[in-house]
Amino acid sequence: MSEHNYPSLKDIRSAHERIKHMIHKTPILTCSTIDRMAGCQVYFKCENFQKVGAFKARGAANAVLKLSAKNREKGVATHSSGNHAAALARAAAEAGIPAYIVMPSTAPEIKKNAVLEYGGIITLCAPTLASRESTLAEVVVRTGATFVPPFDDFNVIEGQATCALEMWDEKDDFDAIIAPVGGGGLLAGTSLTTHYMGPHASVYGGEPEGADDAYRSFTAKTRLPVLTPNSIADGLLTSLGKLNFEIIQDYVAGILTVSDSEIIAAMRLIYERMKIIVEPSCAVPLAALLKYPDQFQGKQVGIILSGGNVDLSKLPF
Repeated sequence: MSEHNYPSLKDIRSAHERIKHMIHKTPILTCSTIDRMAGCQVYFKCENFQKVGAFKARGAANAVLKLSAKNREKGVATHSSGNHAAALARAAAEAGIPAYIVMPSTAPEIKKNAVLEYGGIITLCAPTLASRESTLAEVVVRTGATFVPPFDDFNVIEGQATCALEMWDEKDDFDAIIAPVGGGGLLAGTSLTTHYMGPHASVYGGEPEGADDAYRSFTAKTRLPVLTPNSIADGLLTSLGKLNFEIIQDYVAGILTVSDSEIIAAMRLIYERMKIIVEPSCAVPLAALLKYPDQFQGKQVGIILSGGNVDLSKLPF
């Protein structure tokens, strides 16, 4: 796919203007202890403080607000393990339309409850991509709702790209930005915005070793879906989307993988030193920074803390 088909900087700025009444402009926080440990200056973009507790609020809002009046009537539908589900349910509720959400039976209770609280209509399925997709297809046929993909969609990518837009508008001298990667919407959007606003900077994806399809796909230069993902980072167990992979191949410098024990250690560090709540997926970029410090020494590094929807009764430490 050629670059001119990707969302432009103008598209991303328009998306930010479109959704700004439905999202928080989240803060960037620092921590001197983590700076010393990492050997660089780290700037945490706190999407754990975002509406619905995750960056997903951005893409879902943009997709819903770009629907035609005719398509809005029958609502929206998606499959998601949690954060996109809640984000779409909330965006639909604000637009006054129904949201039909297919969720794997293994999704955290806190995420199921959030969808219900926003008025989403949940259909449970087996915890496999095939089951999610087949169940969603049945729901779409039955309801006539418009499918809003969790990540593999330009409207969603455009919305997620507004996170990095706020980062670059606030601070223009990042040397690198690290974002978590599951389906790839956030990483693709981050790399696009950085390509436009800070082309000197490198963008990296942080990924669990137990769901390393982005790393394998990036290395092989062909998309290799994950078949049996296994990681504490429940928000990153989905395979990389087709559109996302194309953008990531063009604009991402590398994918850094980390073990579950490294994720847990980074998550605990954020709790103890920064005094904020993050979910396991959110800690993956910091785990990657601490595991591969040499390439970030002395640099200005942005880390996107993607979400804070964690079941506090099941903390891993």
